Amino acid sequence: MGATSLAALPAQFPVSAGRYALAGPAGLIEVAVDPAESALARAGTAIICHPHPLQGGSMSNKVVTMLARTLGESGLNTVRFNFRGVGESEGAFDDGNGEGADLVAVADWVRSTQPGDALWLAGFSFGSYVSIAHARQLDAAGLVSVAPPVERWPFAALALPGCPWLIVQGEDDDVVRPQAVYDFVEQLEAKPALIRMPETGHFFHRKLMDLRGAVRHAIRGWLPPLRDRE
Repeated sequence: MGATSLAALPAQFPVSAGRYALAGPAGLIEVAVDPAESALARAGTAIICHPHPLQGGSMSNKVVTMLARTLGESGLNTVRFNFRGVGESEGAFDDGNGEGADLVAVADWVRSTQPGDALWLAGFSFGSYVSIAHARQLDAAGLVSVAPPVERWPFAALALPGCPWLIVQGEDDDVVRPQAVYDFVEQLEAKPALIRMPETGHFFHRKLMDLRGAVRHAIRGWLPPLRDRE
């Protein structure tokens, strides 16, 4: 891996966008940081998790980058990262367990640099499983899940988040069975907000702008207050 070509993550949250290396449990983790525009910035930082590493998932996935753009436009700092073994992140795929440890390492860095921030989590497909699985442990203040693969991973065993939660599911998804997602939501005692997007496949081809609008509208009442400006 060539992660050493990346600058180390600084002790303070960066003021401009960049790619960095963070020391993680399996080696260096490749991290992309995008601070919110100062005039719109809210007291929150969102971490976005990408799809399955063995199926081409990375932090450059179009749904992941659209989630980062959307949350950034909503005033949150955003942090994307590659799970172990992806891109310049070191290590090897660990069936969701090590990937969760990678997320915790990134969250620990965010909390150390932005201790007063609300921590949001988001994820697409496999990334939604990892983020949901750790939302309660990380005391997430908001959670966005796109196409959660509820039949492929043990969602029923998860400690569900105690925060505002949005699930977005395409109605023509050929990877994640939409009805399985709807049934999962229906059996939850504390139901998340659910958006069903018609004529939308798993990768949101030609629907990314619709995803952007749907997420922005759904979360606007959950956002933390504007960040104090000195």
